[in-house]
Amino acid sequence: MRERMTMVLKGLRFGMLLQLAVGPVCLLTFRSAADHGFLPGLQVALAAVLVDALFVALSGAGAAALLRGEKIKAAMRWLGCLVLVIFGADTMLSALNIRVLPSVSLFSSASGGSLFWQGVLLTASNPLTIVFWSGMFTAQMAKNQWNRRQLGFFAMGCVLSTLLSLAAVAALGSILSSFLPVAVITVLNAAVGAVLIGFGLKMLLQKEETAAKV
Repeated sequence: MRERMTMVLKGLRFGMLLQLAVGPVCLLTFRSAADHGFLPGLQVALAAVLVDALFVALSGAGAAALLRGEKIKAAMRWLGCLVLVIFGADTMLSALNIRVLPSVSLFSSASGGSLFWQGVLLTASNPLTIVFWSGMFTAQMAKNQWNRRQLGFFAMGCVLSTLLSLAAVAALGSILSSFLPVAVITVLNAAVGAVLIGFGLKMLLQKEETAAKV
């Protein structure tokens, strides 16, 4: 039991270091919480966790080998760029009450139904993350001489770091929105949209390296 907790904590610590690199999902979580409140922001966080867990599982199953071809990498970069640019444009235009993405009534209500599925789509927009996880896990196993069971608990910690960090981002967004003027929130949304578009263009320009987190 102690060994399991040790491995989970090691994964959590490693994952938290990765979370320091702010990515598109972090920005979407913050924006969703600032616009709609903590729970809608948490929907985005949960979506990211589910997709992250899927990517981690696929990397352990060897799916990374299917994504190593240059044509496949290029196609994935184009897809990721398109998704990020669309999300960025939607975020910027939302300041003018113009929406690019459809508002699907799922998971509720007043605050905006499709946030969970937007989180799923945005997190899944970079399937090359599987290649990153595969290489990172292989390196960790070789360096520390872990078995697959130990690696599994380490991976659990990495996924847990995504949940904790994004939940904190959602809480921060909801707290700030309670006293920030509407004009500031509007400008913030425009800035987030511009950064998302920037992430998309950066992904398109990437050659060999894979973004660790979205």
